[in-house]
Amino acid sequence: METENQTPIENLIGDNSSLIYANLVSGETMDLGKEVTKYDIGKSFYELGKVFYDKADLVQAEENFIKAYHCTERPRDTFSIFKIFGFLIRIASERQETDKAMTYIMEAQRISDEFTKTLGSLNAEYFYNIGALGTYKGDFEEARINYELAYKKSKEENEPELLSKTLLALAVNSFNRGEYEQSLEYLNQLGGLLKIIKKKYLNGAMYLYSAKAFLELGMYEKANQAFHLATSSFQEKKCWNLYGYILLGKGMVNKRSGQYDKALEFFELARETVDKVSFRRLSELIEDEIKDVNDSSVDIYLDRTNRKVKERTLGTIDFKHRFVLLEILFLLARNPGAYFDKEQLAREIWKDEYNPLIHDKLIYTSVSRLRKLIEPKNDRGDKRKYIIRGKDGYTFNPQTKIRFHMENSTNETKAIGNVDLSSPV
Repeated sequence: METENQTPIENLIGDNSSLIYANLVSGETMDLGKEVTKYDIGKSFYELGKVFYDKADLVQAEENFIKAYHCTERPRDTFSIFKIFGFLIRIASERQETDKAMTYIMEAQRISDEFTKTLGSLNAEYFYNIGALGTYKGDFEEARINYELAYKKSKEENEPELLSKTLLALAVNSFNRGEYEQSLEYLNQLGGLLKIIKKKYLNGAMYLYSAKAFLELGMYEKANQAFHLATSSFQEKKCWNLYGYILLGKGMVNKRSGQYDKALEFFELARETVDKVSFRRLSELIEDEIKDVNDSSVDIYLDRTNRKVKERTLGTIDFKHRFVLLEILFLLARNPGAYFDKEQLAREIWKDEYNPLIHDKLIYTSVSRLRKLIEPKNDRGDKRKYIIRGKDGYTFNPQTKIRFHMENSTNETKAIGNVDLSSPV
């Protein structure tokens, strides 16, 4: 029963630690030869929560992390509490439970404020957790400063495991700020450290963020290689919570490189793999990508970057060696309903003053070739008219539904607290 004195976190997860403790510390536990403490039980719940987290059972993971929280005591277990909240925030973010995530974030901030007043010295783990709080609040600059302090302190304190987590956190922070090359530099340092200390989950997360950075930089082959290495790392650890994100990433690599049919294969496989209840955020991202590539209402999908066009009946058409035709198509498609006469076409496409002896046949031939490429015939043998010829020139049919690749891209569902399942805890 709630009371007026309960904090928001108690309202959210209750306060049944004594009941849990009484149920667990009984009978067989005494056969262990020593008294099992509340701390021991909390640690067991925490480890069990991580197992369920890795196995993609976010419901069971959340339950065990909450039980672990009930077994903690402050200030002794403050850093453990930060870790527990870190997992709970990531789970709530994936399940798109905004209110729950914000409650955890607010409680973590409150504990941090209390702890700062009582802590004798500020060590590397302290700065790491304060950096995480900055990330949750969306203050990436504050987070960066504290992660850099954690990096420095962890080297001084000879804490290689914390140093490795800090390097991953700095890489994620750089990624969030759009500094993809800097992110890769941190990940490269992390790779060197992980050759010394064996942390399989960090290894997988390193490859996953490397792939995401390569993807943003347009380095698609390297992105594919990194996604493959991420898969191998997580398989070795028997960790499946990020498998759907890897499939999504592979699909995005193929989409951005113009391989739309292959992209759809990965998106469809991700859709079949994902638990839509626990992985609501991922499910929405997958559905948005499928809709973006495979929207049946879109007549023609134009990808200038990869010089490809996808027509809903004809499929993908390669324009790599048809530069002039692609330029004509984009000029007209950008301005549907507006007519371009021969003078305008000569000036816009060939960067030349109109000369009827040169341009009349050139324009007619080029437009005819373009129409043969992109205008399919229907059952009656009639062509769908995308390019319309008028007295004064040519225009693009304004009734055509067009999509321009990379310009009307999917608005990614924002991660609550600016963290996802692969972010370091």
